[in-house]
Formats: sequence, structure tokens, C-alpha cells
Amino acid sequence: MEFELTKEQILLQQKIREFAAMELKPGAGRRDETGDFPWPAIKQLQKMGLFGLTLPIEYGGGGVDFLSYVLVVEELARIDAAVTITLLAHTLSAAHINAFGSMNQKLEYLLPLANGEKLGAWALTEPSAGSDAGGIRTVAVAEGNVWRLTGNKFFITNGSQADTLVVMASSDPARGPKGISAFIVPGDSAGLNKGKNLDKLGFRSSDTVGLMLKDVRVTQDCLLGELNLGFIQAMEILATGRIGVAAMAVGIGRACLEDSIAYARKRQAFGRQIGDFQAIQWMLADMATELDAARLLVHRAAGLKDSGKKFGKEASMAKLYASETATRAALKAVQIHGGYGYTRAFPVERYLREAKLCEIGEGTSEMQRLIIARELMK
Repeated sequence: MEFELTKEQILLQQKIREFAAMELKPGAGRRDETGDFPWPAIKQLQKMGLFGLTLPIEYGGGGVDFLSYVLVVEELARIDAAVTITLLAHTLSAAHINAFGSMNQKLEYLLPLANGEKLGAWALTEPSAGSDAGGIRTVAVAEGNVWRLTGNKFFITNGSQADTLVVMASSDPARGPKGISAFIVPGDSAGLNKGKNLDKLGFRSSDTVGLMLKDVRVTQDCLLGELNLGFIQAMEILATGRIGVAAMAVGIGRACLEDSIAYARKRQAFGRQIGDFQAIQWMLADMATELDAARLLVHRAAGLKDSGKKFGKEASMAKLYASETATRAALKAVQIHGGYGYTRAFPVERYLREAKLCEIGEGTSEMQRLIIARELMK
């Protein structure tokens, strides 16, 4: 197994690290307080080609490997996870179109998503269908040369800002999960009503909304892939998305560790820096060890994907361990900062609020354990 990054990957990593420190860090706290969607930052990332990084060059993408993508995600999440999750949600929609779309769909919809002209969203979750993704109630009815979509989606990242959405709907309700199809829905479609950004614990500047579809009509050409295979498509895309969430969790955890080391060096207690005390040292050691292990799991999953091998179980392992590691690191970071860690004087309280979502989004920790166990029992 190769542990060393290539020269190109290291250069990309350094470039994003410097960009995030200079351009994202100054406004990260303010964006969290106001909840304003980070359009200026998103526009910068789009111009840099990061929103099409792994997509084919012929469709406006960067054509790089998935490991390079997770390196970018970690560096961005180290500074601002809300900006990062905007990229992750966009990538889900673009990856879905890239994997299952026709050439015409790729030219019309994937190209502007890849080259940074448009923003994407991926709409699977519903008010009563989260972990039970196969239980969606949004329906798609064929009427001549159009499909009519009706239903509600919830917790949709980028939902109110996206130009292009990939929406899962039941095209044959009697067949349950085997009757779900995927559709490309333009963001300005008549009948598509977008809710306001939810008042969330963390990721406050990320756009997370409900979508109400009332007789939204799209052409037959907007059916993505084969009819009634949308659930299978979604599960494949979710596996890819879990690697991204895991990389984001590693970035958040790294922020906890690095901020804690800096604080432990300058904070004085009993006439010494607190980093001299064994209790603090052990917390830092545990954080560093677990984060290294999480990163290796992420890189293994990304490497398997790049090599064309099965990676579903490994993606769930990476997502499960990295997300819970990030939460543990955030709790330790708050503890190391003491009373200041419980205030907004330091960003560790934000890291804690953001880390928790990594255990929920793209499938809860409980669902990841179920997926892993099922694979082990095969």
C-alpha cells in the first residue's frame, strides 16, 4: 500500500491550505454568526475549478483522482466546514449526472456544474424518509412527454441556491425502493417552492432547506439513467459522498487538535504552560492518534475508488470512524480550552457543533455499522 502523496497532490494540498487560511478563515466566524450563504467564497472556489475537480475534462472538470479531492476537502474543512459541505452537496449532484447521465444531459447540465457556472443540489431525504431512504413519498407521474413531480424534500443542502437539482422520486410506488427514479430538475422550475435556511446547531451558513414540489413538470429527457433504478444509483452516489464527509470530519478534527496545541502552549496555569501537564498531553496524544487513523481510512477508501474496486464497506468504515473521532476531538478541544472553550472567544465551540453533523449526514453512525456488518456477514 502506498502511503506517500504524489508531488501534484502535495502541491494541490498546499495551495488549498494557503487559500483557506488567507481567504476563508477571516470570515468563518462571522458567517457562522449571521448564517449568510457564503457566495463570495463559493465563487472563488468555482473559479479555482474545485467544484468540478474530479469530473471529466471533456465536460469542464479537472479530471483529477478522488484522493486529491479528499485532500482538498480536509484542507477546506480545517477552516470552514460550512463552505466545505456546500462543495460536498454540489459534488453529489454532479457525480450522479456524470455516472448515469446521457451525453446530452452531461453537455446541458454537467458542463455548467463542472466549470463553475452553476451550483448543484442532491435531493433524496424527506420529512419521513431519512435513514429509510427507500421510503420516499415524492411521486413522479408520466404524462405524455413530461414527468410531473409532487412531494416534499427536507434537509436539502444547497436546496434554495442550486441551479440544478437531482431529485429522487417514486415512479412506481407499488414497487417500493425498486420503483424509485432519479430526475434532473432545474432550480427555477415552476411549482418548485424552496424553504428558508433552517436554524441549525452548526453549519449555519450552509444552505439547508425544505423543498416543496407541486406539479413540477420536467421533460422525459430529465429522467436520469434507467427508469426505476434511482435507488440503486443513489446508494452508489451515497457511498462516494461518505468518503467526502469522512474527509470533512478529519479536517474538523485537525482544527481541534491544532488549535488545542496552540492554546496549550500559551495558556499558563500554576506557573507553567498547560501543555506541560500530563492530562493535557494525553488528550492531545489521543486526538492525534485517532485522527491519523481516520485519515488513513479515508485515503484507503479514496484509493479503492480510484482503482475501480469496491469501496462501499470501506467508505462506511471511514465515515463512521472519522465522524466519531471528530466529535471526540472537539469535546477534548473544548475541555482543553476550559471556560473559554464554552464561549465564542475561540472557534472550538463551532468545531463541536459542526463535528456532530458528520455522525448524522450521509447516513447515521448506526446505519454505517449496519452496512459494515452486512458486508462482513456476506
